[in-house]
Amino acid sequence: MVMGNISKFFFLAVLFAFSSVFAAAQETGGVKGKVRTANGDGIASATIIARQKGEDVKSVTSDAKGNFVLENLKSGLYNLVFSKTGYSSGVLYNVEVKKKKLNDLGERLVLSVDQGTQVIIKGSVFAEDGRSISGAEIKIERISSDGSSQKVGSGYSTYSGEFTFRFAEGAAKYRVTAKMKDSTISKEIEVDSAAIYRLALTLDTKKN
Repeated sequence: MVMGNISKFFFLAVLFAFSSVFAAAQETGGVKGKVRTANGDGIASATIIARQKGEDVKSVTSDAKGNFVLENLKSGLYNLVFSKTGYSSGVLYNVEVKKKKLNDLGERLVLSVDQGTQVIIKGSVFAEDGRSISGAEIKIERISSDGSSQKVGSGYSTYSGEFTFRFAEGAAKYRVTAKMKDSTISKEIEVDSAAIYRLALTLDTKKN
């Protein structure tokens, strides 16, 4: 009789544990994508880290073709840090994770051959429908600890909507602003070491 009760208790414990894991999985989401070179070649064994509020939450390694899947992440915004020996590290900011969803980042994670001790800020300008916007005026300011800012660079987005700024290695906070006619959008970005930092700016073209 005692053995029967123990077996029943063990079965219920296993069932409860399985149910808890299943329920937790239903409340989480994830991201997937491909780490590649500028030429489109997949980068194998790259490390991808999901970071939230300065804490590393989970990491995976890309497969032989550069593909990866990061699952079981709570809903929210994450910064994705991706790196591989021999390449410059990269950061993709504010990647959204929704429960029961797998956010497909496509081939947005691009690593270049290590370019030494440079902070490289790369970005893209889009319209609401996802179209790249060329010719947008881009301004970048460095923000001091007292909140004041100083313009440190400017330019225009390319035909593919992209722009790049390079600075010496060192921790800093920048504000990047894109402007096209009457539409303006700004985003702030913090850097702490030599790496490629990426961001996307979406302009409200309905104003134009």
